[in-house]
Amino acid sequence: MKSLQSLFVLSLFLVAHCAMAQFTDDINSNRPGRSMMAFSVGKSIFQAESGINYVSEDHKALDYKANGLMGEFDVRWGLFFEQLEFIAEIQYQNDKYTSAILEKNRSALKKTLFGAKYLVYDPFKNYEEKPNVYSWKANQKFKWRQLLPAVAVYAGVNLNFTDNPFNYAPVTVEESKISPKAMVIAQNQFGSRWVLVTNVAYNKIGTDFASIDYILTLTRGFNKKWSGFIENQGFMGDYYSDGIIRAGAAYLFNKDMQIDASIGKNIKDTPSIISGGIGFSWRFAKNYQEVKIEKDNGSKMDKKMKKKGEKEAKKRKDAVE
Repeated sequence: MKSLQSLFVLSLFLVAHCAMAQFTDDINSNRPGRSMMAFSVGKSIFQAESGINYVSEDHKALDYKANGLMGEFDVRWGLFFEQLEFIAEIQYQNDKYTSAILEKNRSALKKTLFGAKYLVYDPFKNYEEKPNVYSWKANQKFKWRQLLPAVAVYAGVNLNFTDNPFNYAPVTVEESKISPKAMVIAQNQFGSRWVLVTNVAYNKIGTDFASIDYILTLTRGFNKKWSGFIENQGFMGDYYSDGIIRAGAAYLFNKDMQIDASIGKNIKDTPSIISGGIGFSWRFAKNYQEVKIEKDNGSKMDKKMKKKGEKEAKKRKDAVE
């Protein structure tokens, strides 16, 4: 665990920039995946993201099964700055637990988490993609800027004031009532259709349930209404380590509403978990005021490519003459 903690701290030192978030014309929801995007919803924007999932759990070694429903409700609120948002995440699960010697109903708040996210670097801030009128070849080259991710940092606190039967720990181990969470978020935009989101988190810091978690989500937009995603989530802790694969799709009902569906399966059988569900995202943007960002006059690379293009055009002209 100490080595994992060191890895997480090292990733924090890689973040050292400042930037401005962006309000999007269409709703920017974290659903249906579990990852958190780098960009905020925008100052004065209120957004709710909810879902309901059927969860089936089968533990081969302990010989038990559990089936039930899990509800999710997240609230995102942009306040004070364009790049800052506050987030509340709640999960409630109700299921039926059955083993060879016991049968009972379980219900509890599985997750209650409050935090804040701040966008610290946006590679496209003050940047405008300008076509090179002097060189067709230069326009067709791979844009290296796409490899630079937008980066955000997150800090939150877990609250647990009831007995949680879903933490996989022995009954003799008591979960802390309050525990912090820290996370680094990276988001890459590849062209106009592909988005890669990476989350690396250190959760429940300083407790017996501390873990290093990660999420990789790849999303593709098929058209203006439909998008699909595939996701890998991992947990590395003393009481629970696992990997989960998810896939799903989202439909943009209008610019402020989105519906989604997804399914997921973990990679181990202690326990084996299958989940599937539907969700809905809605935002209130009536109070949003557009933030005007001045564009720069081009980077040094832009000027260099322009000069190179002018030289190539001059050579062709001299060759013709």
